[in-house]
Amino acid sequence: MQNENIIKGQGAQRNVINRFDRFTFEPEDEDFELIKTSFTEVFPKTIVNQVKSEDLPMEYSMNPYQGCEHGCSYCFARPTHEYWGYSAGIDFERKIMVKKNAPELLEKFFKKRGYKPAPILMSGNTDCYQPAERQFEITRRLLQVCLDYRHPVNILTKNALVLRDLDILKPMAEQNLVSVSLSIPTINEDLRRKMEPRTSTSNNKLKAVEILSENNIPVHVMVAPIIPGLNSDEPLNILKTISEAGAQSFGYTLVRLNDTVEPVFVKWIEAQFPDRSLKVLNLIRSMRGGNLGDKRYFERQRGSGNIAEMIHNTFKIGRKKFFDGKEFPKLSTEGFTGTKEQQLRLF
Repeated sequence: MQNENIIKGQGAQRNVINRFDRFTFEPEDEDFELIKTSFTEVFPKTIVNQVKSEDLPMEYSMNPYQGCEHGCSYCFARPTHEYWGYSAGIDFERKIMVKKNAPELLEKFFKKRGYKPAPILMSGNTDCYQPAERQFEITRRLLQVCLDYRHPVNILTKNALVLRDLDILKPMAEQNLVSVSLSIPTINEDLRRKMEPRTSTSNNKLKAVEILSENNIPVHVMVAPIIPGLNSDEPLNILKTISEAGAQSFGYTLVRLNDTVEPVFVKWIEAQFPDRSLKVLNLIRSMRGGNLGDKRYFERQRGSGNIAEMIHNTFKIGRKKFFDGKEFPKLSTEGFTGTKEQQLRLF
């Protein structure tokens, strides 16, 4: 039974207190329905971030937007909004910061003396193809810079809007410069509407896997996060479906609710699934040593306990059954010279 008082089309049901603020402002209940998405241009000095986490397999990431309209209650990026003076709740979904100077910053980064190229992940934090991208086209401009400089990039998104940029992705793929990771935590459309209310539909994401694959663009799928009691019965069905659609590999994560993600998710699960919210929260605790979150490197990825082990074993079966013999290509840095010109690299 679903709570009739939920704010539809939104993950966060309220703002949560910013850990760094002494005071907080909470609108009346009816005012939350009236909050419109706002966009604020910001002017960062750099756009490429060096990834220093020990258990993440990338060296660099970049994010053209801060905040994300997709509205996933479990998004690990929510607490980063607090550094800007906002809440990890509704503010994260409705107050979006836009980095229009990102392409110029990326070009400047590529020209740095001594830079050794390595694939850049777009996005490591918030989605580079969230709805704002239709208006601002910053991601498209960033990809054009990567193509001009022959620099490899991995794209991670929940949005089929990535297909808009096939005219750039295809020549990049011909030079082994791009891969796309689509996040597909569920192919149950009713559940998808609740888990990620403003992403592309499940069918559109699967169609994107097909079209990208048909155009020889390598596709990876993140079946993430797995939330026990919600989508934990889907992995084998998802793996079969994405393999048939052309995906060459997959990854997955177990849900973890660190810092201010926890109160956002708890309010969401209580609103959307009041009949099983307590069961879902207890199942998550069983994977996280009695907690809802876990920040320990490597352990945060794996979890512990019988439920976590059951999920891992299910994915092992799915890998052997549906992805045996498939191999994901490694992107090339050979064409990068630090200039737009196709010249030979001396060193």
